[in-house]
Amino acid sequence: MDLWQSLLLFAVLAPGVVFSAISLGWLLGWIPSERFVSRITGVTFSASVLAIAAIVWRLALTGSPSIALRLGNWFAVGRYEFPLVLLADRLSLPFLGLTVVLSGLVGQFSATYLHRDGGFLRFFLLLHLFAFGSLLAFAAGSFDLLAGGWEIVGITSVLLIAFFQQRAAPVENGLRVFAVYRACDIGLLVGVFAMHHWAGTASFAGGLPHLTETQAVIVCLLLLLAAAGKAAQVPFSGWLPRAMEGPTPSSAIFYGAISIHAGAYLLLRVQPILAQSKLASTLVVAIGAVTAIHGAIVGRASADAKTSLAYASLTQVGAVFVEIGMGWRWIAVAHILGHATVRTLQFLRAPSMLHDYHQMRSATGGELSGVGVHWEELLPERLQLGLYRWALDRGHLDTILDRLVVYPLMRLSRFFAKLDAIGWRGVAGRRGETAISLETSARVGGH
Repeated sequence: MDLWQSLLLFAVLAPGVVFSAISLGWLLGWIPSERFVSRITGVTFSASVLAIAAIVWRLALTGSPSIALRLGNWFAVGRYEFPLVLLADRLSLPFLGLTVVLSGLVGQFSATYLHRDGGFLRFFLLLHLFAFGSLLAFAAGSFDLLAGGWEIVGITSVLLIAFFQQRAAPVENGLRVFAVYRACDIGLLVGVFAMHHWAGTASFAGGLPHLTETQAVIVCLLLLLAAAGKAAQVPFSGWLPRAMEGPTPSSAIFYGAISIHAGAYLLLRVQPILAQSKLASTLVVAIGAVTAIHGAIVGRASADAKTSLAYASLTQVGAVFVEIGMGWRWIAVAHILGHATVRTLQFLRAPSMLHDYHQMRSATGGELSGVGVHWEELLPERLQLGLYRWALDRGHLDTILDRLVVYPLMRLSRFFAKLDAIGWRGVAGRRGETAISLETSARVGGH
């Protein structure tokens, strides 16, 4: 392992190591101070930024396309192998840099924002775990390892949505998001399985798996399901406003910058395979375009700043999906980097923005013209009212999502819970019968 591979390994593992160390200390009864947690967070992400910058400098200096680190296999059964491969190339490095920079900034902002909050330590532990999952997904050299980071990002998203657990609404919305993630992540898991079945590998460190045209269509459609769910694209957009129940810093890092773009990264990673299928490419463009229109309309009728910003993010990510479907790969990457940076800033300064808005409104005598009103006036009044009602109902997507995804999964979970309870009662009953028979035998033996 050379220096540059060591730097890649350090950048990916550092947040995970900090999470594990502090968690273990907490389990043993150690409660670190807020100052210690904020300082170790700053040091961790600053060091990761320097490591990523050094790798970028190395690749630019040598002209090498990538740095790969192979750590063997997690396990291997027959033809199936789960390779542990980290890859830093021209696609993954921008996302790695974005993750460590914005995670560090959000960590420093949160040190003040959550000062003396009862969940201060829990938030920072989840921030480190989220950063580790994101870095693992972006630096993965195989879809197997990418799926591991993908799931870590998903569970931390749910836990931070339900961060204010003393209230019912955050917990309920966290469960709804978890149900959507579970339903859509089936596409990623089955897609990876299909790659192993047809191509014998899901590794892309040496190039994407070779698939026929029909196989490429099936794999792309499965991965599109996972990407659309993670990126809150139509028809899965209903969970995004519910995710705003979490703290503002987590909203910024998850739904303004990193997590919301993970689905786009997945499609960018398989873009050469996506280009083989006109059907899949057309669907990506269509879903992105519909989502962008939906987000623009609903965002204008949102009653609070965070929900409005969430739908603004939805609009931009929809546009990114269109760019990916059209094959404009590097335009999409540049769009993601710019959008993530701006949206994080907007989320973090949302309270200040509202204060500034009220000051401007007072200075102008209470009159501030709305943005885009001249476009609305081009539409007939009846159509304006219809669109407004539709926007207030958020396109009826919440109800559709509840009926087709959330409620069926909850019923299925309750069914399995009952089966589990029946199984435990059966085990307990058999243990009781065994105990009685042993006691009887002992008595007979005693006589």
